[in-house]
Formats: sequence, structure tokens, C-alpha cells
Amino acid sequence: MVNITRFNPVETALENIFRSAPAWLQNAEWRAAEQPTQFRMDVSENDKEYQVLADLPGVRKDDISITIDGNEISVSAEVKQEKIVKDGETVLRAERYLGKVQRAFVLGHEIDQTSAQAKYADGVLALTLPKKIGAAAKKLAVH
Repeated sequence: MVNITRFNPVETALENIFRSAPAWLQNAEWRAAEQPTQFRMDVSENDKEYQVLADLPGVRKDDISITIDGNEISVSAEVKQEKIVKDGETVLRAERYLGKVQRAFVLGHEIDQTSAQAKYADGVLALTLPKKIGAAAKKLAVH
């Protein structure tokens, strides 16, 4: 089982500041929308491989980067947004994120990089990460 934990000390400090702020400041319309630095993922495994599903809506396939180093996996994507504002049009609110999102995690087994596959369709990245077949685990006797 893989435990993925997210901790961002800056984000936690800012949340504490806004929690103790006056109500008029907490509900202020001008406060910037939260910008995601990560994306949602599902990770599952069976005897032969890991399956990863990552939500990356609005990302082009060419803007996704996947790095495999042993049992460490890193997925990042550049979220780009074209601004099309017509003459006489005023943007009242913009909450869509523009920038880089990324996730990195460690799996229980090393990955066979030569057999790994990645597919991207309808905003979902699907990774198939076969476990590397290695020497059987050695049991060490205690003397």
C-alpha cells in the first residue's frame, strides 16, 4: 500500500493567518483564488504492476513530463491558458490556474522502465508501471 502525504509549510502558515483574520478579510472578494500545486491521483497495484490515474484537465499531452528513477516517480505538467478577450469585454473573475503542477512519490518496488506505459486522454493520464523482476528477497537469520 502506498501512502502519499502532502505537506506545505508555507500553505499551512497562510491558512493559519486567514483562519485568525477578521471575517471581512476572510470573505474578501479580492483574495486570490487558490492555485493548485498538485493534482488528484489514484494509485493501485497488483502482483505485476502499479496503475496510476492522474487528473490533468486542460493540459496538452506535449506539456506532461514523467520521470522514473528506480521506485521514485515524478509527474509534472505545464498548464497553459490562452487569454481571448474581445473588444469591449471585461473579465469579472478568473479562477483557472496557469503554471506548473507536479507530484512525486515513492512506490514499494522498483519500476521496469522499459515496459512502463503512459496514455493521456480526456484530461486523465494513465500510467502502467510494471514491477521490476529482481532477485528473490533474502531472509536473514538472526544469530
